[in-house]
Amino acid sequence: MNLTNTLQSLPNQVPEAAREATLHLFMGIGAVLLFASVVGWLLRWKLGRDNGVVANLNARVNAWWIMVAVIGVALLGGHTGVVLLFGLISFFALREFITLSNTRRGDHFALLACFFIFLPLQYVFVWQNWYGMFSIFVPVYAFLLMPFLACLGHDTTNFLARATQTQWGLMICVYAISHVPALLALNIAGYEERNLLLVVFLIIVVQSSDVLQYVWGKLCGKHKIAPNVSPSKTVEGFIGGIASATALGAALYWITPFSPLAAAGMALAITLMGFSGGLVMSAIKRDRGVKDWGHMIEGHGGMLDRLDSVCFSAPIFFHLVRYFYTA
Repeated sequence: MNLTNTLQSLPNQVPEAAREATLHLFMGIGAVLLFASVVGWLLRWKLGRDNGVVANLNARVNAWWIMVAVIGVALLGGHTGVVLLFGLISFFALREFITLSNTRRGDHFALLACFFIFLPLQYVFVWQNWYGMFSIFVPVYAFLLMPFLACLGHDTTNFLARATQTQWGLMICVYAISHVPALLALNIAGYEERNLLLVVFLIIVVQSSDVLQYVWGKLCGKHKIAPNVSPSKTVEGFIGGIASATALGAALYWITPFSPLAAAGMALAITLMGFSGGLVMSAIKRDRGVKDWGHMIEGHGGMLDRLDSVCFSAPIFFHLVRYFYTA
């Protein structure tokens, strides 16, 4: 089955306009990845297989092919498919976060609850479109219950630090990420059954911002923003990347309920939050003495290395859209 037929087989409740927009987006993404693959192959042929930069580039491109395919399959599953995908993403992200945390045997009950009670329930509430519960479950109920469960381990050594790290991990890896599929629950007049495209808009703009900041930084970056936190981030890269991603967001207004100006404003907000997330998560890695959160995705590190920006931008995007575009 080719790409056109696959995307045309999206659930019948999705309007024709949404199917066409999704088709055009995936064709554009496929064209960009195909171009990157050809460039990578030519560089490898010219510079040799042993060139580290070229090998890293090709690994990243191959990883993007896989990630785009996974997202495409999830989109075919509609609401349920997207919720399941991000539930699994949260599980792996939380595992990476906890692996780098200072947990002890006494945290056993709290960690079990995080992975097998709080995480699944959060995504059940998202799947049910139960905004009243999904919006407060983790920051209220789970937040208060986790320290109590840690007390049952009878270990008070560094108790405050351990409890805080676990709470922080649940907030970032579960609560924040769950706002991506929660976009599907928003009731936007004149945009019914097209909310999948909001998820696509968020991911494309935020991930493109990361890439464009890196590119601009390499091309003309001279002034470091926070050299002790993230040596690769520069003022020039930040300005160029944010501006370019904002322009991209404005150009993608046609897949959203926003005007071009509003799409640019949304893109600016989520790219700024994405930059903040990348910097904060880099600071945590430096504190733990590691370069990457994990090695799950070849050429990209761990799950959190790809989602650090999304973790901070998704809740802001969700609430901005909910406040300005829903009844």
